[in-house]
Parts: sequence; C-alpha cells; structure tokens
Amino acid sequence: MSRSRLYGVETVIDLHDCDGAAISSEPRLREYLVQIVAALDMVPYGEPIVARFGFNAEHTAGYSVVQLIETSSITGHFSESLRSAHLNIFSCKPYDSDAAFEFTREFFGAPGGTKRVLRRVGAPASVEARV
Repeated sequence: MSRSRLYGVETVIDLHDCDGAAISSEPRLREYLVQIVAALDMVPYGEPIVARFGFNAEHTAGYSVVQLIETSSITGHFSESLRSAHLNIFSCKPYDSDAAFEFTREFFGAPGGTKRVLRRVGAPASVEARV
C-alpha cells in the first residue's frame, strides 16, 4: 500500500467582533493582502481581487477578496453586519499557520476567533489521475 504525500496546508480562519472600519475598507483589505503575503514569505501572482457585494441578505453584504500566490491562494469573505471575517490560506509551500492566524486576528482587531488547519494530500503516484 502506498502512502499519500502532503500536497499543501490550508488554514481556515473565522474571526468575530472585528474592527468594522477595517473589514469595510477596500484600501485596508488590499493592505492586509500585501502584508499577509509578505508575513508568510509568499509571492503574489497578479493583482488582488477586492469586491463588495452580497446585498440580498444583511449578513452576506460585504467584501470578498482573492489574492493568488505562486503556491495557491488567499481568500476572504467579510460580513459587515456581523463584523466577522472568514479567510482561507492555502499553500503548497510550508508556512506558520499560528503566525497567519495571529497576524490576521490583530490586523482586523478581533478579540478572538477560530483556526482550523487542514493537511491536503495528493494521490499516491500509483493512482491514476482522473479528470
């Protein structure tokens, strides 16, 4: 039996009671993306996408962000009415998930939150890839 190899790590971050000004400001969200990429020693791929939408329901109204990095992506969704932030940092390059959580929590002024770390594995070499 062959073993699967680690493909990458995904950190799932949920924050509550965020600084409302930080999560509802396009310039601040762009600044976060620049700073988290640098803090984790990643390389951005292209410009970030920052869009405000979701106005069909109060809790979904807010910004969403995407920053591709050469080893995957950083995405986030922000609820202005709930003052919450929901981010995913996925990379095939190793990084410190604790540092990513603390940096993000401090940047958005959240007193607390949760972090889950997922180890993503690739198929063993003996398994045929299917599309």
